[in-house]
Amino acid sequence: MAVLDLFRATAHLPEEDLRILCDSQYVINSVTKWMPGWKRKGWRKADGKPVLNVELLKEIDQALTGRKYTFEWVRGHAGHELNEAADERARAAATAYQQGIAVRTGPGFPGVHGAGAGTSEATDRTEPREPLPAAPVPTKAGASRPEPSHGYGEAALYEEPDLFSELDADPFALPPAAEPAPEVIVEELERELLSPEVRADIGRTGVLLHRDFTEIGSSGRLWTRDAMMTELEENPGSRTELELLAADRICPTAVLLTYRSHTRTGTTLRSSLWVLDGAQWRIRFHQGTDEA
Repeated sequence: MAVLDLFRATAHLPEEDLRILCDSQYVINSVTKWMPGWKRKGWRKADGKPVLNVELLKEIDQALTGRKYTFEWVRGHAGHELNEAADERARAAATAYQQGIAVRTGPGFPGVHGAGAGTSEATDRTEPREPLPAAPVPTKAGASRPEPSHGYGEAALYEEPDLFSELDADPFALPPAAEPAPEVIVEELERELLSPEVRADIGRTGVLLHRDFTEIGSSGRLWTRDAMMTELEENPGSRTELELLAADRICPTAVLLTYRSHTRTGTTLRSSLWVLDGAQWRIRFHQGTDEA
């Protein structure tokens, strides 16, 4: 979406030679390598499956027609001045959204209709808005109740303590279900990540893989997050069974899983380090060794 925004914001400068700094190898490869082949195949991948985020990619394809541009990959969260500035602003916008206040906007590109509005006194004031409610979940009686939070979803972002909840509580209501232990949550997420359907969904793997994720594969190759997400989407592999060996809580925000994976080609000993990143458990490091 950021790349599409850039092309749209500079549409009034069609002769401008854009130098696009991007920390996503997936985005760069999609635009510069894979998109022509996808278009020839009717927006399908080499395995015949539909391309993910196809509507967004079609919009990018249309927006870059006739434009001059080059992409340059920069490593994310590695001290690059512009990358860190973008990350800081993205986090500020997310925080404002969670707190139910207006997001401060920047000046934009000179010449764009409405550019500079974000610097006015009126828009610098943050107006409170109603926080978004948690998604309703149907109950047996047909009513709805807030979706419960298990420590790794987004529902907990908008939950606020109610000073009068004890006065209004139903004396016959069942006690709330106990929150699963981190070891249980992480094991479930690891099993989910071993599913071919999830591995082929780059949106879901983008949630599960930490932004600084690395892996040392059984072949000895060192994988980065973007390279791994791209590889999993193109080659999700077959279903893998997990035989848990241990789940050790290293500290309140880190769990180490060790297990044996079973596939048609054999077994592999694996270890995964999961860390709590905000409200979401994400895998930070993984290593696999083929078992003799």
